[in-house]
Amino acid sequence: MSQSIAANPDRLLPADPRTRGIARELLQRVQDLPIISPHGHVDAAVLEQNTPFPDPAALLVSPDHYVTRLIHASGVPLDRLRESNTFRPDSRSVWREFCKAWPLFEGTASGYWLRTQFSSVFGLAGELGEETADASYDAVSAKLQEPGFRPRELFKDFNIEVLATTDDPLDTLESHKAIAQDPTFHGRVLPTFRPDAYLNIAHPSWLENVDRLIAAAGDGGTGYGAYLSALENRRRYFVEHGAVSADHGVRTPATLKLNPPEAAKLFDRARSGKATPQDRDDFEAHMMYQMARMSVEDGLVMTIHPGSYRNHHEPTFNALGADTGHDIPFAVNYTEAIRPVLQDFGTAKDFHLVLFTLDETVFSRELAPLAGFYPSVYIGAPWWFLDAPDAMLRFRSAVTETAGFSRSSGFIDDTRAFCSIPARHDASRRIEASFLARLVAEHRVSEDRAHELIIDIVDASPRRVFKL
Repeated sequence: MSQSIAANPDRLLPADPRTRGIARELLQRVQDLPIISPHGHVDAAVLEQNTPFPDPAALLVSPDHYVTRLIHASGVPLDRLRESNTFRPDSRSVWREFCKAWPLFEGTASGYWLRTQFSSVFGLAGELGEETADASYDAVSAKLQEPGFRPRELFKDFNIEVLATTDDPLDTLESHKAIAQDPTFHGRVLPTFRPDAYLNIAHPSWLENVDRLIAAAGDGGTGYGAYLSALENRRRYFVEHGAVSADHGVRTPATLKLNPPEAAKLFDRARSGKATPQDRDDFEAHMMYQMARMSVEDGLVMTIHPGSYRNHHEPTFNALGADTGHDIPFAVNYTEAIRPVLQDFGTAKDFHLVLFTLDETVFSRELAPLAGFYPSVYIGAPWWFLDAPDAMLRFRSAVTETAGFSRSSGFIDDTRAFCSIPARHDASRRIEASFLARLVAEHRVSEDRAHELIIDIVDASPRRVFKL
């Protein structure tokens, strides 16, 4: 975390002096704007309870699959970095493994975010390494115990205005209610409806989840009709508690319109355990169509995050569970897959459909043309493996010439790592300034217009797309 890198005011800005000067002025326009985070995975209870963060490894290493996956690739077993079914590693030992592996993160987005955090949030000086592991661990531990380092104080210090969480459809949302009713808390913490485990019949808990859902919210009914009613009712509950979007982490963006009897037969086969692999794909695709229909009716923004082969390494999944670093992207098709939804709802009033991808080849080939025609479609910002400086620049180059700036979602940090939020948003703002500065330098956009555009990209766009 060399100060000359992490604290350099020109980090991520263009190397060309003239273009860098333009970028500096653009960055200055948005550097102090509040953070709007409409999609992420921070637990609302962290902010409600305002308890101190855990030890350094539990905060910054073990839960962050961006970090643990690369260390694991160098030959370190994951159970030395995070808890497994049979073993819980010592926190300081985990931190030592992380510091020993620190050179691996040079040039990575994770390394950039971590350097920024260590410098601006934790106030660490000097370079991280094996020989400084214990000293840096002690310094971060001491910081975590300071009263000003509680989650609510950091929420304020980070200048967060809106933070969306990701929540199970049957969550009571008690933490969200408590925060909303607390007059001392300034800012909005919004729930997000995430029904994946209730739509995907390949999920190991699907049947149990569906039974609980129908029992809790099915209006006393049974079968497919009660299942749909229960989903509608729970979405309504989320809207009543501040939700603005429903998020869908699906394998592919396939959508399929079935008539009610066909859908009911699929549902019944699934509940009896007789569904084929094709049945599973068809049912999830149909339920994505139903989710779009419900979004048109209840106003929740629909976001789709496809294209990840989840739990690619079965032995790791069996030992450590999901979200442990072995989800791998694959190619997706949007043009045909999303067409059933767009045929019926693509021009529906106030329907917002935000399409994300891990396959950046579809940005220019499919997503920009779709967003350049359908009023409902917005292009999701670079996500997960693509939320890195060069990838974000490629995204802007890929979509802007077809769809302009107004058809994208605004930056999405998509993080569980609360302390990385300001670093990620700062990186995005620097990249947007860099891209616009090049257009100004090439006389493709006027400087005055660029100053308006960067404010729209950073602030107005996420508010507009997510109905904030």
